[in-house]
Amino acid sequence: MSRIQCPRCLRPQTHCLCSLIPSLDSRTRVLLLQHPSEVNHALNTARLAALGLSNAELIVGEVFEDLPALLNRPGYHARLLFPADDAQPMHPYGESDKPLLLVVPDGTWRKARKILHLNPLLAALPRVTLAEGGVSRYRLRKAPGPGALSTIEAIVQALQTLEAPASFEPLLKPFEALIEGQIAAMGEETFQRNHGDK
Repeated sequence: MSRIQCPRCLRPQTHCLCSLIPSLDSRTRVLLLQHPSEVNHALNTARLAALGLSNAELIVGEVFEDLPALLNRPGYHARLLFPADDAQPMHPYGESDKPLLLVVPDGTWRKARKILHLNPLLAALPRVTLAEGGVSRYRLRKAPGPGALSTIEAIVQALQTLEAPASFEPLLKPFEALIEGQIAAMGEETFQRNHGDK
């Protein structure tokens, strides 16, 4: 028998996170392009980010037909949050700066690269990158390398940089509850064996 799902956060009703999801305003518009394989992932952090930010949109797919309209939002500069040799570090907005439309591919690195490959318009966007040395609180996934963050953590770090001194930490509340819940479900011993400090 399938468990009843919360229609908003897509978690089982017994583990609904909606009460922890904030409603935050940001100058930056966040466009999340989610690979279909992530939709039913237990830790769907892109969805949590989209629910917690009033100026965010989540679109699921591999090929995005209406990309030109999505990227040409009046009043915003579109930038892709994805590593590249020529990616620019983000800086806090100045008084007269046009805010960013921050495009965030969501999926494993391989799936995110596939999204870029299938959408040349996306791959052609100027890229921005996060400051070095971000430490993920995502204790359940083996990160591919230092500084690899979950989608929601990357968005929080980007917004904290762009919109300093505003804080977007409340976005991480449901994420942390999600992780605590997963650890509790697998049991401390299993967690330590698989994910504890080696």
